[in-house]
Amino acid sequence: MKLNRASQLVLVSAIGLAAASLLTACQLVTVDYVFVACSSGSGSGSAGQIDTYAVDSQSGALRTGAPAVDSGGTDPVAMAVTANYYHLYVANQGNDSVVHFSISDHGVLTKKDSITTVEAPVFLATNAANTYLYVVSGTTSATLTEYPLSSDGTIGSATAQENLTLPSFPNDTILPTAVTVLENNSAVYVTAYDQSAYNPGGKTTSTANPGWVFGFAVDSSGGLTATAGSPYEAGVKPVGIAADPTNRFVYVTDFASNQLIGYTIQSSNVLNFMVNGPFKTGDEPSSIAIDPRDKYIYLANELDNSVSGYTISLTTGTPSALVNTTSSAAYSTDTQPVSLVVEPSLGRFVYTANRLGNSVSGFQLNPDTGVLNTTQATPYPTGSTPTAIVAVPHGNHATQAVYP
Repeated sequence: MKLNRASQLVLVSAIGLAAASLLTACQLVTVDYVFVACSSGSGSGSAGQIDTYAVDSQSGALRTGAPAVDSGGTDPVAMAVTANYYHLYVANQGNDSVVHFSISDHGVLTKKDSITTVEAPVFLATNAANTYLYVVSGTTSATLTEYPLSSDGTIGSATAQENLTLPSFPNDTILPTAVTVLENNSAVYVTAYDQSAYNPGGKTTSTANPGWVFGFAVDSSGGLTATAGSPYEAGVKPVGIAADPTNRFVYVTDFASNQLIGYTIQSSNVLNFMVNGPFKTGDEPSSIAIDPRDKYIYLANELDNSVSGYTISLTTGTPSALVNTTSSAAYSTDTQPVSLVVEPSLGRFVYTANRLGNSVSGFQLNPDTGVLNTTQATPYPTGSTPTAIVAVPHGNHATQAVYP
């Protein structure tokens, strides 16, 4: 069949548009979804919200994903996702709640259930088996609570609860800051500091060491037992903690002393200081993330608006500062980065939630060197005062494997 000239032009145009659409689709492949917890307004009663962003696989640039959802409370301060990436949990400090959301293959969040915590939640983590949620809470005392998770992510009634106190100073006020779980599910570690011994601008009533890590072994039924020697000294004000994916090392940021503290995990999950630490950081390090390949560590430094990077020694776990192309050991972010994540699909991009910048800063991670370079169009605007950031793979995209 012959086509007249007008029909030929229409056909050529249609083919061109189809080709352009295919090219655009190839160029904008979503590899991960990033979720950011923030306040939706400036008032104390403003509800929290979760913003969703799609990660471009080539550039790491973020673009707006599904519409923002209500966090289920006020003042969201922390988030955690299950290891299978089907469920997201949000800690709302303003109304003492933890809210569970399901995550669709396309990054859509759907609220499922919630619990009320004993005190204001501070931080939370899930284990790799997707069977327990660990919540640390308290602004006048410190509590670690373990909640069972059903196969659909529903939060059950607490199965274990531990009050965090110092044996030699039982009346001191201990404030929790973060929690992490070993990849093999065998132990939980909580960072906290003694406000009775460290209280800038206020009185102190104790001679105890200020910073601590509390360790608990987890048995097959979820029972918690303090590890030998716990709690372990941890500088002045430890605020971030992460365990490496091979269950050999634990790292803690000391916000008050501008240092990274390293521990080796001994038998029975006992912690020992790395002999050559602690290690210098930027000003006021807080959030910490480890590359899924177990090669690099990244820290968010709140005061100097930067990210510090380190390589990890395979044998000793010792972190060595990365130096970027400008001969600096730090990478600039927007104002006050308080939370940091390495995306799991490719392990090629790093993002920080910037509390005072109302934004996310993005970086490309060189997997061979660990050096970071900024992503296109960074920083990316968020809702008001973002406080936490997590990332999940898009659909069934494979995640980075760890080769110890």
